[in-house]
Amino acid sequence: MRFAAVIFDLDGTLLNSLEGIADAMNRLLRQLGYPTHTLEAYKYFVGEGIVQLLKRTVPGEKLNLHSIDRLVEQYRAIYETTWPQKTVPYDGVPEMLDALAVTKIKLAVLSNKSDEFAGRMAAALLPRWKFEAVKGLRPGEPRKPDPTSALQIADITGVDPENTIFVGDSGVDMQTANRAQMYAVGVLWGFRQAEELLANGARQLIMHPMELLKIKELFR
Repeated sequence: MRFAAVIFDLDGTLLNSLEGIADAMNRLLRQLGYPTHTLEAYKYFVGEGIVQLLKRTVPGEKLNLHSIDRLVEQYRAIYETTWPQKTVPYDGVPEMLDALAVTKIKLAVLSNKSDEFAGRMAAALLPRWKFEAVKGLRPGEPRKPDPTSALQIADITGVDPENTIFVGDSGVDMQTANRAQMYAVGVLWGFRQAEELLANGARQLIMHPMELLKIKELFR
């Protein structure tokens, strides 16, 4: 098998964004008068977009008292102030991207974060590297693990899905990869554990970003 493209998840894979997300949501919860959650708990709340994050953090009996759209708007306004100070690339990610940049491998990003934030964060925090596409969640489009967006990125890169590696930190990412018929690589520095990744179809697990280069002989 020859790989010619890599699609990366963003949060928990390229960027350590958990503290910024947790801080923003906990601020919103305090404003609403609801209990907050630990940073560790947010590892299992994130990964499927803002609406799912709200459903997992706002007490269920209280959620119906609010407009979801209004809560999304409030969260986004707060997150605007937290992510620039509390989001950084994981150790080893810049070196990995540098190593990939000197090859002919095409790079892309697919996130369940809103398309606006995904694009802005990649531009601000990963500016040195060329991504063929940075795609987040857009209104009316299905979120991961639906493979639609992954397959759209394959069209953009011009690389067949079976020649594409999909790298992520969650079961949702591994499901996305397999549904798109891409090679699923799970990372162990992100938000979830090896058991979840393997249970959802990870073909390979890596503990450090540079370990992705161990399969570089498979790249054409």
